[in-house]
Amino acid sequence: MSSRTIFLSRLIGLYCIVIAVSMMTRRQATVETVTALLQNPSMMLIVGIITLAAGLAVVLAHNIWSGSALVVVVTLVGWITLIKSLFFLFLPPEMEAGLFLGQLHYRQLFYMYTAISLVLGIYLTYGGFKSRSS
Repeated sequence: MSSRTIFLSRLIGLYCIVIAVSMMTRRQATVETVTALLQNPSMMLIVGIITLAAGLAVVLAHNIWSGSALVVVVTLVGWITLIKSLFFLFLPPEMEAGLFLGQLHYRQLFYMYTAISLVLGIYLTYGGFKSRSS
């Protein structure tokens, strides 16, 4: 496995774990912050720009669709991040809030979304630290 895949799986995995645990321990503050963020066009622009940089970095550095599941998951995370950034940059703020808070039921499914991030983080971190570079 390439050293790039190992590095990115460790980085993304540890990031997901830390963020998920933080969100779980501070549910109310997280929901309030996300709700306020989605209703602030200036902040959504900044989030979109930062998310775009992260997504592009992963996609440009690691656009590999064959190999182990870990390799493909790292690539998928990069593409999902890139697509999410485009939503943040191009959707009107009221559509973003409606999508994330309304249709995706962020408040009601908070722990499910957080658990997905935690499981993804554990998988990527374990895979990244277990693998050896070739």
